[in-house]
Amino acid sequence: MSKLFNPIELRGVTVPNRVFYSPMCEYSCEPDGLATNWHMVHLGARAVGGTGLVMAEATAVDPVGRLTPGCPGIWSDAHVDAWRPITKFIESQGSVPAIQIAHGGRKAGHSRPWEGHVTLGLDEGGWEVLGPSAIPFSDSFATPKEMTKADIAEATQQFVDGALRSLEAGFKVVELHFAHGYLASSFMSPLSNTRTDEYGGALENRCRFALETIKAVRKEIPESAPLVVRISSSEYSEGGFDIDDAVQLSKWMKDAGVDLVDASGGGNNVNQSIDLKPGYQVPFADAIRNQSGIMTGAVGLITEAKHAEEIIESGKADAVFIGREMMRNPYWALYAQAQLDGKSENWPIQYKPASMDFSYTGPSGNS
Repeated sequence: MSKLFNPIELRGVTVPNRVFYSPMCEYSCEPDGLATNWHMVHLGARAVGGTGLVMAEATAVDPVGRLTPGCPGIWSDAHVDAWRPITKFIESQGSVPAIQIAHGGRKAGHSRPWEGHVTLGLDEGGWEVLGPSAIPFSDSFATPKEMTKADIAEATQQFVDGALRSLEAGFKVVELHFAHGYLASSFMSPLSNTRTDEYGGALENRCRFALETIKAVRKEIPESAPLVVRISSSEYSEGGFDIDDAVQLSKWMKDAGVDLVDASGGGNNVNQSIDLKPGYQVPFADAIRNQSGIMTGAVGLITEAKHAEEIIESGKADAVFIGREMMRNPYWALYAQAQLDGKSENWPIQYKPASMDFSYTGPSGNS
């Protein structure tokens, strides 16, 4: 069997293969942030498609942490109830339900992409946004309120509460979204964090909010519950957070109880310069894994089964996150296993007549 389809252990959770569905924003909630039938069909299809771990999109721990009014939340018990049937279905298909919990920080409060992705005023359903410093992401974004220490402590507690609610909702793995210029990510960068207190300045100070939050979450969730963190391993900007910083942060995160680093990049600087190509961020996962000694997931334009297998087989990462390619094809994992191993072990029994290794000599299955 290919290494891509070997199980992976995350603390007390066994994931049946190393194909993870990347958390992709769908912007398909009502303003109350409750998951909808769209999420059931969308996430459920990736579970039916043989994906080892299916991760729900950036789910806000606070109403003002939503990227858009269409983003899901996990700040109330009503959200727990909305997610439960979805996690139950994902698990019934043999996949592990996971969730990415998030706070958008200074990049929150926008309309959906198909509505122009513009900053929403307070009279348009928007809200005051928060950040480490009063520095907007760009000229078209609102200037955030510089967070007080009380604001920072409140955000940490919101992540703790969100993680606990996520587990209550049936998710087996929680990922903290500390990437892409959102709240924790903006604290990490000297380009967006110019504070002069213990949350600004040196790398350790800029990572303090992230590490305090990780430790607080780890303390409250069960010992057997895996904790994953997505970071921007580089912000692709001169003078910004870079891979050397990411390696050091990953060492600290490992000591704090993180099980796997989801090694993404970018998103904190509108002037970032990225050389897009297949697997362009795999070197981040490789460096973090082999210099920090922590498991990693590779992400970014991984579209081909053989490429995914090479990443795992060569020890560059422990799992691959497939995003846009799996949006195009929710059955990517089934096809990948057929290509690599000659058959798909996880083909749904309901779809067996359409499997690529199926031989049917009985009565017609047509309807």
